[in-house]
Amino acid sequence: KKQVMETLELVNLKHKARMLPTELSGGEQQRVSIARSIVNSPKVVIADEPTGNLDPDTSWEIMNIFDEINTRGTTVVMATHNKEIVNTIKHRVIAIEGGKIIRDEQRGDYGYES
Repeated sequence: KKQVMETLELVNLKHKARMLPTELSGGEQQRVSIARSIVNSPKVVIADEPTGNLDPDTSWEIMNIFDEINTRGTTVVMATHNKEIVNTIKHRVIAIEGGKIIRDEQRGDYGYES
C-alpha cells in the first residue's frame, strides 16, 4: 500500500486515491494508467500516444511524469505524432517507416513531413 501511495504522489493523484475511474478526468485517468504501469518499478515503460487525447497543459504534465520516471532509472519508449513534444524534449528519436528504422538520433527532432 505504501508503494501505491508513493506512486500516486508521483503522478499528483494521492488526494484522489479513493475515487472511482468514472470520477476522474481524462488526464487523471491517463496518470492513473501511468501509475499502474510503474508501481512495481519496471525497467521499461512503453507508451503509445500517451498525450493523444489530452489538452496541451495535461500533455506536458504527462511528459514531466515520464521525465521523472526516466530520471529514476526506467527507460520510457513512447510513440507519438506530437511534433511540439518531440521537438521540445530533444530525447532520442527513432523514426520507423514501413516497419524499418529510417532514422535514429540521440537528441533528435520530429523531422517528418508527409
